Amino acid sequence: MADSTGKPLSALGLHAGGGADPVVTGIALDSRQVKPGYLFAALPGSAVHGGEFIQYALRQKAAAILTDREGAALAADALKGADVALIVAEDPRAALAGAAALWFGAQPEVVVAVTGTSGKTSVANFTMQIWQALGYPSISLGTMGVLGDFQASLAHTTPDPLTLHRLLAEAAAAGITHAAMEASSHGLDQRRLDGVTLKAAAFTNFSQDHLDYHKSFDDYFAAKALLFSRVLPDGATAVVNLDDSRSAEVLGIVRDRDLELLTVGRAVDADLRILNQRYDSTGQELRCSILGVTHHLRLALIGGFQAENVLAAAGLAIAGGADPTQVVQSLPDLRTVHGRMELVATRENGATVFVDYSHKPAALASALESLRPHVMGRIVVVFGAGGDRDRLKRPLMGEAAARHADVVYVTDDNPRSEDPAAIRAEVIAGARPLNTLVTEIPDRAEAILRGVDELGPGDALLIAGKGHETGQKIGEDIYPFDDSEQASVAVAALDGRI
Repeated sequence: MADSTGKPLSALGLHAGGGADPVVTGIALDSRQVKPGYLFAALPGSAVHGGEFIQYALRQKAAAILTDREGAALAADALKGADVALIVAEDPRAALAGAAALWFGAQPEVVVAVTGTSGKTSVANFTMQIWQALGYPSISLGTMGVLGDFQASLAHTTPDPLTLHRLLAEAAAAGITHAAMEASSHGLDQRRLDGVTLKAAAFTNFSQDHLDYHKSFDDYFAAKALLFSRVLPDGATAVVNLDDSRSAEVLGIVRDRDLELLTVGRAVDADLRILNQRYDSTGQELRCSILGVTHHLRLALIGGFQAENVLAAAGLAIAGGADPTQVVQSLPDLRTVHGRMELVATRENGATVFVDYSHKPAALASALESLRPHVMGRIVVVFGAGGDRDRLKRPLMGEAAARHADVVYVTDDNPRSEDPAAIRAEVIAGARPLNTLVTEIPDRAEAILRGVDELGPGDALLIAGKGHETGQKIGEDIYPFDDSEQASVAVAALDGRI
């Protein structure tokens, strides 16, 4: 990340031992990207400490090194006598985030964030859609990259601070005034959002996920809560879903910090309250109260939980300064995010096929439960579980599918380096005790075809787990695979259209 003129180290909020204050011409997290005059951030990693690479950064003539005590100790020999400014920080990730914010120096006028186990992508995208309807040049950042009036790809839901602040600065330079971003637990734990000035932040819900990264369920929640305890600035607004069992803990943080508050849910005291819902095959009617005013809306969205996502997005938009009346007027025009309870095909007999990203037990259960009111016949589900991820959730996903669907097909998701058959066996172990109509089909395309073929009039198929993804990772290889495309081809073939 280079600047043609450079900035003094002190202008980035960093202070080296001995008072050295060189002009920094760029910042890098990868020693291979270091150029003369750069600041190299040698951060602790899950497998290797960045301090191991300080010697290489010095060979590339780095002007400054940011690390912690362990990193400095690892590179002690290389640092002896080196003409470099050394910053040893107790929390080098926080220091890097602050430096990145000062280095790029710009972001859209209104930035909001959303965290939670499920719903982050939809809430961020809905918030962007609301702003666009109101005439604000807007973007969303997260799992699906940067979308909206400025677009870019992302490698992570919440990118590293250098990438994040560069994108925010580029978006601001392109005229973007509003940005809604997903805040992942990994990103919060690793301080990737630090330095972003937020107007508001939302909490959607909390359930099991990412125990391959976090040490415990409580550690996972604590990471989510950092959005409110640390990242959200004083005087900003928290938008909290009262219907979740962990909302009381979030509310405690909000009140301790004396933040502004907007609440969402079915509770009688919710600021944005769901009063009633009525479903049909293509959407729902929603009766709701927003800041004390009752409204009756039609949403072209499948799934009861989408009403919570819509109201959370409305809360973020209002907290960001949008007029509540205009926000409400924009809601009927919201469209589902690609791969989130998305209607992708309809059979000639009227049966529908949906694709959803739900790849966690609670998310899968919620998707199936929310689909039920829209379906007069049976629900068929095709799903699997990913490899190299939390194994504990696999039988729970099987249980969720068996409990809430009528016909279950267990197939491969992204097995990665694991044995696909072993993954399927763990999923099936949670499904079969509850539902005898469980079929194992390793090939995902065949499983989708069989699921579509199963559909009678009034039935619906949910293909879960991959959503918007366009590839299937097997071993180290990624093969082209799109659930939506496979579903469309299966419907066309079975209905004699091809």
